[in-house]
Amino acid sequence: MTTRRAKISIIGAGNVGATCAHWAAAKELGDIVLLDIPERVGVAQGKALDLACCGPIERFDARVTGTSDYKDIAGSDVVVITAGMPRKPGMSRDDLIQTNVKIVKDVSEKVREFAPDSIVIVVSNPLDAMVYTAWKVTGFPTHRVVGQAGALDVARYRTFIATELGVSVEDVSALLLGGHGDDMVPLPRLTSVSGIPITDLLSEEKIKACVERAKVGGGEIVKLMGTSAYYAPASGTIQMVEAIVKDKKRIIPSAAYCEDEFGVATGQRGKGYFVGVPALLGAKGVERIVAFKLNQDEQKLMDESVSHVKDLVGAVRKLFPELA
Repeated sequence: MTTRRAKISIIGAGNVGATCAHWAAAKELGDIVLLDIPERVGVAQGKALDLACCGPIERFDARVTGTSDYKDIAGSDVVVITAGMPRKPGMSRDDLIQTNVKIVKDVSEKVREFAPDSIVIVVSNPLDAMVYTAWKVTGFPTHRVVGQAGALDVARYRTFIATELGVSVEDVSALLLGGHGDDMVPLPRLTSVSGIPITDLLSEEKIKACVERAKVGGGEIVKLMGTSAYYAPASGTIQMVEAIVKDKKRIIPSAAYCEDEFGVATGQRGKGYFVGVPALLGAKGVERIVAFKLNQDEQKLMDESVSHVKDLVGAVRKLFPELA
């Protein structure tokens, strides 16, 4: 009896995309296609070949293909979209949205054509706007389109908590909601170390410092090395991929489509938004949103975060009326 390996296609062979391929191969999650534009196909092919040659050493069996031909993503179980331009000095938010919507729109059209049964994970920024774009363009049901941000934000938060306490990161459990970065909603009351509430272990001031550092974690890395982070964003993405291809039913903070959940768009059927929430990820993609009651302060922060997501989507709709 033979079992078909999962197929994971990664669009964009830059730092994040290539590192996604690295983590996916190391975890032996399936066969990998690394795709980039024709002008950069040599980069995709070179990185794929280099990674494939790690197989005998790291002991993974997987085909790793570099390409610029979207026909090669046919039959993908999961497509990861990392393509896009980073924000450059002097660029406004609308400039970045205009540039990256065009890129993600083009990619999504190809995904719709060549991998119509796939589950799409969007990593491109600004994340909340790009997930919306991929959903509108592919026409996929909402459970098959999701964005990566929360997995990264929570990982940073857990790292800083563990460092502050001098404990293993494995023993820190945490949750964040809302948008990526400055828009995230911290939930210290749901943060614990081996079941011990973090509020019993750290002062309010130190907890807040860990939260604030997580919010600006990406910016801290840019200042240090002059480019955006890629190890942790890729790791968070592949955590989501693994949950899907292995049908693990893991609850991972993800930018998932919400309506009534957390008051995102209560009573407005078909007019929801992709917002960072605890999502149960399995073989069908986002199999459900794990909703729970927020206290008054948390709900206020969540409402503010959602309003920023709505502003981003509003900018997309204004610049690209066909996506309204």
